[in-house]
Amino acid sequence: MLKSLLALIAAAILTLFAVPSFQQGLRDLTQSVTHLRYYPIRDMRRTVALMPQKVVNRLPDEASVPITGRELVLDRDVAAEKLHNPIPSDEASIARGDSLFKTFCVPCHGRSMAGDGPVAAQFMPPPDLLAQQTRERKDGYIFSYIRHGGVVMPSYGFQVSAEEAWHLINFIRHQQKVSPR
Repeated sequence: MLKSLLALIAAAILTLFAVPSFQQGLRDLTQSVTHLRYYPIRDMRRTVALMPQKVVNRLPDEASVPITGRELVLDRDVAAEKLHNPIPSDEASIARGDSLFKTFCVPCHGRSMAGDGPVAAQFMPPPDLLAQQTRERKDGYIFSYIRHGGVVMPSYGFQVSAEEAWHLINFIRHQQKVSPR
């Protein structure tokens, strides 16, 4: 009898303290819903809508292999042997590579591809892309450098897709063919 009486008293005390926290929780819930700027228009007739035609969803890279969220990084020499450019070097690919080069590569490599960009003056200069050493590199090696970075070059794997990297390589190869250096 005494034990049940003590249990009843303990339950009453807990109930007294639990009610304010429950009410506080309801106030917090109400405030979290109503603090939004567009609260008056949160119904199904006048709601904030996602326009699917304004969202860009990229397909996964053809050259990537998903392993716990990261792309498989090959050794440069292995990449040079195994990776071959799947995109034909036509005018459209070269034009796409040109626009990508102006966006991502000119700050370091410069417009002349000699490694004289405005950022390169503050750091270690990047290699000349029209030099004989770069001309002798295979496409897979350059692809690996673009996607995963190197000694001086940062990784552009998140900014440049695999397809875009191949377009860049087509542009670099075209410039190497037409350049007198």
